[in-house]
Order: sequence, then C-alpha cells, then structure tokens
Amino acid sequence: MSLSYESSGVNYDQLDAFKRACQRAARTTAGLLKDHGYAEPATTRGESAYLMEAPDHYLAHVEEGLGTKNLVADAVYAATGRNFYRELAIDTVATIVNDLATCGALPISVAMHAAVGESAWFADTARMQSLVDGWAEGCRQAGAVWGGGETPTLRGIVNAATIVLAGSAVGKIAPKSLRITGDVHDGDSIIFLASSGVQTNGLSLCRLIGEKLPQGYSTPIGFGDSRTYGEALLAPSVIYVAFVRECQRRGLKLNYAAHVTGHGWRKLMRLEEPFVYEITAPRPAPALFQFLEKSGPIDRREMYATFNQGVGFAAYVDPQSAAAVLAAATAAGYDAWLAGRVTKAGARKAVTVPSLGITFEGDTLQVR
Repeated sequence: MSLSYESSGVNYDQLDAFKRACQRAARTTAGLLKDHGYAEPATTRGESAYLMEAPDHYLAHVEEGLGTKNLVADAVYAATGRNFYRELAIDTVATIVNDLATCGALPISVAMHAAVGESAWFADTARMQSLVDGWAEGCRQAGAVWGGGETPTLRGIVNAATIVLAGSAVGKIAPKSLRITGDVHDGDSIIFLASSGVQTNGLSLCRLIGEKLPQGYSTPIGFGDSRTYGEALLAPSVIYVAFVRECQRRGLKLNYAAHVTGHGWRKLMRLEEPFVYEITAPRPAPALFQFLEKSGPIDRREMYATFNQGVGFAAYVDPQSAAAVLAAATAAGYDAWLAGRVTKAGARKAVTVPSLGITFEGDTLQVR
C-alpha cells in the first residue's frame, strides 16, 4: 500500500482550516497598527510574511518552526555519535528567513525559540554548542543579527529527551518599490532554485519510512548517491536571501516568489489570482526523493504534493528578465534554471507538469 503524508499524522485540510480561521480573526486587529504609524497593506494576509506599511518602507515579520527533523538527528546521534545540531540550527533559520524573503524583505533580526522538556537537554555540551554555532552561522548566511530568544522548560508538554526549535524574524523593505507583490502576468517565466534535499518539510513521513527500514537511518540511499538515509535527510537547508538581495542590487524585478515547503509543488500557486503554472523543464528528482518514493512506497503524485522534489525556491519574472535573473542567482552561488511559464486560463488556478502527467488544481491548496 502506498504511503501518504496524512498516514504520518499530518492532515493539511485540518491545519489549513485553522490557519484560515486565524487569518479571519487577525484581520479584526489590523486597525491597531495605526497607533504605531503603520497600516496593513492589501494582500499581505495569507502570504509567507506579514507586512506593515509606513510612508517610506515596509516591515516584515515571520514566525516559523523546524518541525520534527531533530528527531532524525536524535536517532542518528544515538546510533552513530554523529552530531547534526549545527545543521538543524541552520535549517531553522532558513525556514524563517526564506519565508521573509518571498516578499522582498531582507532580514534584520532573528530570534530563537528553543523549548525543552527538561533543562538537562542542554547538559550535552557538544550538542548544545553545535546548536548555538549553527544558529549564528544561519544568521550570518542571512545577513541578520541574532537578536535574542527564549528557552522555556515545558515539562509534561515537551518530551524530556527532545527540543522544539522555532523562531521569528523581522525584516525591512526599503525603498517600498522593492516589495514583491504578486504582479504576475500571462507568459512570465518560472525560475527554480535547487534545494539541498527535503530541507524542513515532510519529515514526519520520512521518519515513518525510516522506521520500516531494516538498517534505519544507516540505509544507503543509492541512486548514485553515496550517503546514508540519515545523512541525506540532515543536509542543511539552503538560505535564499542572497538571491533576493542580488536581484535587488541589480535592479531585477521579481514579480512573485514562493518558498517551496509544505504542500510541495502545490505551493507554486500560492498567489491568490488564478494562473496556471506550467512546469515544462522539471529536473529528475534527486536521489533522496527517488529513494523515498521507492521505499515508501509513495505515489509519484503524492511525492510532488508533499516534498519539494529538489526545488526550494521559485521566482516568477518577465521573460525578458529571465536570463539576467538566472545570472544573478548563479553569481550569488545558487543552482538555478528556467523551469516553466505562467499562463492565464480564465478563472483556472493549477500547477501542471506535463512530462510527468501531474496536475494540481487550485482547490488542492487552501491557505487563505
């Protein structure tokens, strides 16, 4: 029987219903910004970052969490003694600041939230220091100060042997013309930036598969990749802030940007306006995803509905700017390629991958 993300205990329909309820209630508080000299700009609700508008700039705010990836690191640490908490810290910073960058905001300050069940978690000094060093490194990669954090001990809520990693960031868009607004047009080019692997999404399903493997996380993934399953899962996420910064520096307009995390490639149609996002040049899925698909087994469509499949960030640009945006990505150190195009088909919203026979209609992504 084929596995799905829901079989690992994650139901996006339930999660998204809660998110939509939060958005409805949150809108009723927007007027309070006026007392602080800010206003809520149109269309910010439901995007990856929340914006606050001033006369000459925007502030952006994001809160995000790592999820359950640290449970993979804990299992690998116990079995092999290899410590991946530096990588996990980078992962956590990445998932925060990548969301922030989708609106054109560059992060200024990042805060850590590290909740444990028992304070004794920090007694493992090697693990603790790896977490600290990795968080600082993630902030450096993002060009942001590590501004502080919180370390609550939540006995009875958090397992004594584990840690819950999350955090928040504040960023700025100045001048305001640098805001990425969703100004997408029929015929725009879709540019993909490669991921390092699963990054921070789908780990509940990855752990379910790991529990089935006779060698667990020590299983070689094969498909031309020499790493073990654990090593491949724990590769640190790519931070895409430098791509957005470089495009801004070169005066290149990004019409829209998507951080490809939860909901897999369905996230490519996060923009509210209906468009069809046709992926005409998908790369073969990297070895880790081929391993996951076979080992689950997981249906091909479910793979693209859950995982990033080797794509961590997407940008939508005027086709005349595509070559220059690709050059900016390369100059900033990213692996990027021209992956498809945007088309207008009336009221239809969809992501299509013709060569794979995969289509996700608009009703499969309900985040607003």
